[in-house]
Amino acid sequence: MNEPLFTQIESSRLILRRFRDQDLPSFVAYRNDPEVARYQSWTSLSEREARHFIEEMKIAQPGLRGEWFQFAIEHKASHELIGDCALQVKAEDGRQAEIGYTVARAYHHQGYGREAVATLLEYAFRTLNLHRVFAQADCRNAASVHLLEQLGLRREGHFIQNFWFKGQWIDEYLYAILQDEWLQ
Repeated sequence: MNEPLFTQIESSRLILRRFRDQDLPSFVAYRNDPEVARYQSWTSLSEREARHFIEEMKIAQPGLRGEWFQFAIEHKASHELIGDCALQVKAEDGRQAEIGYTVARAYHHQGYGREAVATLLEYAFRTLNLHRVFAQADCRNAASVHLLEQLGLRREGHFIQNFWFKGQWIDEYLYAILQDEWLQ
């Protein structure tokens, strides 16, 4: 695929952009919040790990097969980093991608996650011309399940005890949406 060089994408209240050095304190803070990490694959992030991650994301390009790209979520009014969302085009099928998202606790329940994911889906379908985007959610994560359903993603699967996660087997839902469904 010949994707255009990524700079940023905007919604009414947010900018999805590359990570910057000045994002380090906010990034470390929300990634080390136990409530934010509750349903995430990580539990904490050292400053050294965060610095390395930011350096990697500065040169990464969204849309490359098999590569995760993390978009920094910036609040337009305050210019604060309030979270991040991710996209990985599948290595085995360049027309499908998985997404993920994280929002700092101070910004929960205000529609920022939904707005960021909607902006990411627009980019995935209109700019990257993807056919299908999917997301997996821990079944206990009611806020994430609600967000995906609000955006029109369809629950395609319910996996029972399919993932060993933080010392226990968990259930996950699989959600997906097709390009033509999103563009309608």
